[in-house]
Amino acid sequence: MECVGLHYRPAGGNRAGHEVLRDLSFDIPEGGFRWLLGPSGAGKTSLLRLLHLAIRPTSGRLTVMDTEVGDAGRRALPALRRRIGMVFQDFRLLPHLSAYDNVALPLRIAGRPEGQIRADVTETMRWVALDKKAKSRPAELSGGEQQRVAIARAVVGRPVLLLADEPTGNLDDIQAERLMVMLTELNRLGTTVIVATHNDALVTRHPGPALRLNNGRLLASG
Repeated sequence: MECVGLHYRPAGGNRAGHEVLRDLSFDIPEGGFRWLLGPSGAGKTSLLRLLHLAIRPTSGRLTVMDTEVGDAGRRALPALRRRIGMVFQDFRLLPHLSAYDNVALPLRIAGRPEGQIRADVTETMRWVALDKKAKSRPAELSGGEQQRVAIARAVVGRPVLLLADEPTGNLDDIQAERLMVMLTELNRLGTTVIVATHNDALVTRHPGPALRLNNGRLLASG
């Protein structure tokens, strides 16, 4: 990422846009881990959206998994995005689907055989200790259980890059610690992991290099 900026422009009217990220430059090696830190409004979620290819930068050069995003055609991005796992702060589970089917969804979109899907989803739900809740719909689950379903959905495809936006926000201390063990194991197996958090205690217990944002600017990258 070289001198990347992001400017939100309101649709229509003569109002000026709002610059949310400015001149960000950093590099994360394959298989690396980074905390993403900063106060509310610092730009953490916007940076994760860029890395998830949900939006493109309005300036600078963004390279994700050796692909320069600005030069990539629209057809190239969906395939690239399927190699990225995203844990959303608001879960984004489909309410009409069971926990099992929410986790299976990215594998079905990718066209995996049902036999492989069944094995991968069952293993992943056991990994997040929700194998007994597989048939439950999101409304029947607690906030912490929904968060774990969202995590399972993000990792079931064994992503090359995992992005997590406040993944411990709805978890108690024991569950948060369990999550960190999961993320550390994924990272050890080669997945690049970026975790945005306000949980200072978690960062203290699991020290690691950090990207620190404030007012859309990068204060530290290691």
